[in-house]
Amino acid sequence: MTGQQPPLTLFVRLKLRVMANNMRGKAWRIVLFVLGLVFGLWWSVTALFLLAAPGFTDSLDGAVLASALGGGVLVLGWVLLPLVFFGVDETLDPARFALLPLRRRTLVAGLLVAAMIGIPALAAVLATSGLIITAALLGGWGAAVVQGAGTLAGLVLCVSASRAVTSAFATMLRSRKVRDLAAILLACLAALIGPVQIGVTALAATADWDRLLGPARVIGWTPLAAPYTMGIDVAEGRAWAVPLKLLVTGVTIAGLLWWWSRTLESAMLGAASAGRAKAVARDSDASPVAQLFPRGMPWLPRDRYGALVAREARYWWRDARRRAGLITFAVIGVVMPVMINVTSGGLSGSVPPVVISLTMVFVGVLGSATLANQFGYDGSAYAANVVAGVPGAVELRARLMAFTTYLGPLLIVIAAIVAAFLREPASIGVMLGSLGAAYGAGLAVNLLVSLHGAYALPETANPFAINTGSGVAKSLLSILGLIGATAVAIPIVVVTALAGDAPVWLALAGPLGIAYGLVAAWLGTYVVGDMLDHQMPELLQAVSPNR
Repeated sequence: MTGQQPPLTLFVRLKLRVMANNMRGKAWRIVLFVLGLVFGLWWSVTALFLLAAPGFTDSLDGAVLASALGGGVLVLGWVLLPLVFFGVDETLDPARFALLPLRRRTLVAGLLVAAMIGIPALAAVLATSGLIITAALLGGWGAAVVQGAGTLAGLVLCVSASRAVTSAFATMLRSRKVRDLAAILLACLAALIGPVQIGVTALAATADWDRLLGPARVIGWTPLAAPYTMGIDVAEGRAWAVPLKLLVTGVTIAGLLWWWSRTLESAMLGAASAGRAKAVARDSDASPVAQLFPRGMPWLPRDRYGALVAREARYWWRDARRRAGLITFAVIGVVMPVMINVTSGGLSGSVPPVVISLTMVFVGVLGSATLANQFGYDGSAYAANVVAGVPGAVELRARLMAFTTYLGPLLIVIAAIVAAFLREPASIGVMLGSLGAAYGAGLAVNLLVSLHGAYALPETANPFAINTGSGVAKSLLSILGLIGATAVAIPIVVVTALAGDAPVWLALAGPLGIAYGLVAAWLGTYVVGDMLDHQMPELLQAVSPNR
């Protein structure tokens, strides 16, 4: 009985069954799934036409560029995006198979096949089908068949790379030092995606595409694009390259699956070596209750509110998901406003105050958007607050205070760095006022979003895991919070535009903007706190993972 292994189709049926059960009776999950499907189809159809364009124009050089560069970008996207944005679908949690007599090879193969059932895989196949059209138009049916096989091999490569990398990172993140370093590196990577995209767009407008042919052909022989260039090789009369590129792809997939199998147990099932315990110095004269409060917060009252602030402050630094959000914002908060203001006349000329105000509003609302699913981080642990009967307004104020303990100084530092970089010290008041108003407005809006849009995060040792539909939920909640907070903070921008460079406004912008943000945040805790008092059981059910 132990030697008999289940067929791979069983994993496919199991994933479809779990997906259907997760959506049963939950209309919002069905809506998120449909929205994800629509966005995936829109993106994939656009990519399909772009990759098929060289075939309709009879351009072999264009086909080489499209297949090599497009395939490379796709594979890199499957590797990097789960780490910095969307995570990996954990519908089939490997922890559920821990007690079953499954060989590691069977489990890896089954999870791999199950991972191909979903919107990302469907979108990738549809997008790369454009290369099949190009190969058919340029090289006939033989090239199309070869490219079809290459497209399927590319999908296996993408899924294998995504799972292997996230599993390996999840294993390394069990070490505190590695976890902190990885969080910083991933945050920097996430922050650089926007600038790189802008730079690539500008480069594409003036690029000499003939010079890119050589690098594109080299990339075509790497695992990044080998499966996506095979049909184009047949169209160019180089059929001998097909078996070699299949070999490159096959060896890469085998290596990735082996890597994934080595890290699967420790990353997904929670096995890790604890290492040598580090002694923690404690004040022997302090009471056990006092020792629970962070040393950096001696001002906290020793009551229910202070305990909640202390708990949230510890969570924001020790929880990998929360800490990564803080570090990501720290990098984006500096890079994006500097880049936007420089393109608007910085360094070489004076930046209008309204532009500075708008960019700071963007930074402020972006910082507050981290709270869009703040209760989802707690999960079923939120039951302690429900049982204790913590008043909603008290809990929300404590959560905002703990979060602002990190974000507040960070916003001031960002304003100082941007002002120094742009050589606009006189605008520091406008920056602080806009940041304060936008941040406070964003807190108020995201409190409402976090109450009515809360969703559960999976209970797994893999910090990159998400439930089906949660990637769409995360994106939509963030966008909703950004739009709502910007709308609430827009009065400060209007005042900045009307006041212009008036010295009086430059002096009063900071205090007025911060006061505006404080009032908005206080009103948010008052209004949403009353709603929370009446919706605690529903909120607990929403953030508790299904078992």
